[in-house]
Amino acid sequence: MLVFIIAIKSAQVSKSWKLVEGLFERTIKSVCSQTSNQFRVIAVCHEKPKVEFEHANLTYLPVDFPIPDSVEVQRVDRRRKHLAGLLHAAKFNPTHTMYVDADDCVSKHLANFVSSYPDNYGWFFRQGYVYPEGEKVLYLNRKNFHEWCGTSNIIRYDLHKLPPSTDDDFIDYSYYHNSHKHIVEIMLKQGTPLLPLPFIGSIYSVMHSDNNRNFRKIIFPDHIAFRFKACLFNYRPLTAKFRSEFGLYSVSAE
Repeated sequence: MLVFIIAIKSAQVSKSWKLVEGLFERTIKSVCSQTSNQFRVIAVCHEKPKVEFEHANLTYLPVDFPIPDSVEVQRVDRRRKHLAGLLHAAKFNPTHTMYVDADDCVSKHLANFVSSYPDNYGWFFRQGYVYPEGEKVLYLNRKNFHEWCGTSNIIRYDLHKLPPSTDDDFIDYSYYHNSHKHIVEIMLKQGTPLLPLPFIGSIYSVMHSDNNRNFRKIIFPDHIAFRFKACLFNYRPLTAKFRSEFGLYSVSAE
């Protein structure tokens, strides 16, 4: 059983709550399109997004954590929501858990793959696609996708050393967040090394108003030689195949 955990930012800190709702609905449609029913989804939120999509495997977990008032506190809020999701996941008796950012898309084959390897420590996504919102192409990161995107690792559930609740003021939430930039190194040092996922597992959504990172110069380089090389080796047209496997479509704030 694979449990996906999605931390949703509060409407009070969103630049466009309508856009957040639209992106989240796309994400849960993507996650719930798994070819195996051996999965559950936990969406942790201050306010429940207004979306039409429903699924029997989707659970909303409301929280009343303090509304974050800075970028750094927003990071803590996300980590605390991840921990709340991990604690709630126990009721589903999962073999593995995976964090999914509330604007990303995932492969529909993840749950089926994980169910075939219940004892594995987990996987990291060395390769993955980056989707500039509204464009008709995907950018392929071939080497270090897991350092770019938070939707990029699957961890065996019993490897999380969980406290009884999220109420302890001294909890190091960064531990449960499993920083995607360092997770491979952390797990290796613990003697529980992650394996590279043998297929593309997720699509990273960028260049919309509620994503803080600017990838334009990486994805669309100014220098013509670099642009040609990027087009030749790293761009993929957004075909029906990608849309089917990842549930990807363009989302507008309108």
